Amino acid sequence: MKPKQQDRSAAIERIVTALQQLMLRQMREHAPDLVDIDITMAQTKALYLLVAVGELRMSDLAARLGVTSSTATGLVDRLVELDLATRREAADRRQVVIAATDAARSLMERFRELNEAQMRRLLAHVHPADLPVIERAFALILTAADAAADRADPADRLEPVAASHSRKGTHP
Repeated sequence: MKPKQQDRSAAIERIVTALQQLMLRQMREHAPDLVDIDITMAQTKALYLLVAVGELRMSDLAARLGVTSSTATGLVDRLVELDLATRREAADRRQVVIAATDAARSLMERFRELNEAQMRRLLAHVHPADLPVIERAFALILTAADAAADRADPADRLEPVAASHSRKGTHP
């Protein structure tokens, strides 16, 4: 590896390590707020997907989560019991479509608000002269995220059921 590539790789590793440390601190701070939320991490992941997309076929949800259909069904059963998800048959009765409820969207909003409040508390401890540096760093990261999304395989993007079927040329 060339020296400039080594410097770049080392800088990336330092940034990733710092991010991991920040995330661990956030988890410790969030833990008391999350104790009263009666869902598992797997159920939370499913909700994130459903809120981001709107609705997914059960098979797509399972694939996105990297679990079997029966595992996804169990997750969804519990989310339906908690009024965090709904299920309905698609036009093809062999398919089940899952969607987040308003309660699920409110729960995800609560998570977002916790993260935002924590970031505000952290930034309150940053010297005002350093805030533009952090602002610039986030702008650069967002630009990189946009560029990565533009280069990503369209098949990997989260899309609602109708859009994914029209893209694939299939019908629900």
